[in-house]
Amino acid sequence: MSWRSSFRCSKFRHIFGKSATKEHSYDGVPITRSVHDNHYCSANPCFIAVVTECAGGGSFLVLPIHHTGRVDPQHPRVCGHSGRVLDVKWNPFDDYCIASCSEDCTVKIWDIPVCGVQQNLTKARKTLIGHSRRVGLIEWHPTAENLLLSAAYDYKVSVLLWDVSQAGAVIRYPVRVVLMPIHHRYPSEALLLSVSFNSDGSRLAVTSKDRHVRVLDPRTGKILQVSSSNSHKANKVLYIGGLKLLLSTGSSSWNHRQIVLWDPDDLSEPLYEEDLDGSAGVLFPFYDPDTHMLYLAGKGDGNIRYYELSAEKPYISYLTEYRSLLPQKGLGVMPKRGLDVTACEIFRFYRLIAIKDLVEPLSMIIPRKESGIFQEDLYPMTAGNQAAMTAQEWLLGVNRGPVLMSLKPDPRVPNPYPETPAEKGLVRQLSSLRFQSSPAAVTEIGQDFIEELLQAFYKQQDEIRGMKEALHQKDVSSQTVRYQNFLSDTFLYFCVFTFCR
Repeated sequence: MSWRSSFRCSKFRHIFGKSATKEHSYDGVPITRSVHDNHYCSANPCFIAVVTECAGGGSFLVLPIHHTGRVDPQHPRVCGHSGRVLDVKWNPFDDYCIASCSEDCTVKIWDIPVCGVQQNLTKARKTLIGHSRRVGLIEWHPTAENLLLSAAYDYKVSVLLWDVSQAGAVIRYPVRVVLMPIHHRYPSEALLLSVSFNSDGSRLAVTSKDRHVRVLDPRTGKILQVSSSNSHKANKVLYIGGLKLLLSTGSSSWNHRQIVLWDPDDLSEPLYEEDLDGSAGVLFPFYDPDTHMLYLAGKGDGNIRYYELSAEKPYISYLTEYRSLLPQKGLGVMPKRGLDVTACEIFRFYRLIAIKDLVEPLSMIIPRKESGIFQEDLYPMTAGNQAAMTAQEWLLGVNRGPVLMSLKPDPRVPNPYPETPAEKGLVRQLSSLRFQSSPAAVTEIGQDFIEELLQAFYKQQDEIRGMKEALHQKDVSSQTVRYQNFLSDTFLYFCVFTFCR
């Protein structure tokens, strides 16, 4: 037998998790005590939303993303539900729109002010009424705007698809009924535990109370595939974009926590199975399609495992894990466009630590020698905040992938010529003038400063004429003269623009 090394070279093998200090966390957040297996947290580059515990209804807290530190116990909340809030999700194409579902059988769409929630928000923009029992799951469509999926425990019309752009404050009729029980008895396949769209939203993977994985057509509700493995009891499911794989987490016949990879076009046999441990907490899977990294975080655990996925056997490679003594009740994830690319941050969690009333940011970082430089191999084109199509286009059968965007900061073209001390001083003087917005300040500068600017301009023109004469004598290059001409024109236009404003 030939020897084969178990070491796999990967640029992510040195990844590590860096938790934020208490000053850069959200302290004093009364996290909900609900026992539902949801995340209870959602984040975007502007805000973070956390489901909170309250008496006499349901509420959640919306904080600006940089509002770290101790949270005021009387901080205003979004509290329009009459029952406990079970899930919240930000609109991927609108950073100021969030959806929430509750035990009061409704789904609500909220508009968050740009400055944040300054007083208790009780009036929702839209209220979706179509379920007769508690709504446990909501999920936005990944490419079509204003499409929201909801799943409830009512045994009648358990999965609905809504167009939240419809007129009226109350919407009673969904655009699609995705899954409806066929039999009069209570079929366990209609009670969903998890949902996941593929990258273009043309397929929907679900796990049900009968612990099987199903692949549906979300437009027609037709069940395309059903897993037939009896050794795996699925709990959560996730589409692996770009690799044509489907991942589910659950338990084995020995009640060991397990991860399984499937071919979404054939669920008769799993492609890969692995038992992890004997803990009882639900495993939440998170996948980054840009780096093909998989993160597994267990409810009630303090650790998060990292894996790298590939389209070929053995499909999954274990890297390392983050460990903490504080257990997490749920986790939120920051979209890629909200990460700090200068620090080589490729993923960010928000861990809900209920025993401390703490929301702790956790950054996944790849160490690089030059961390301040944009690393193109870590940040390819990624899904942005622009919808690929309207809801009506998708309902008519159009499929489009996400609109991609670059995470590279705006480039600045460096000056190939060294600046003289006089030029640096002049730029600083003009910059200070630019931000003098008061008319009295401009009047105070007055005619004397204008005359100084004109004298500096005329002096620069004399220097250019001297360079042109030296050019005929071959003392300076023509490139230097052209650059001085460019500085002169730029200087003049800047002066005119400053005083015209």
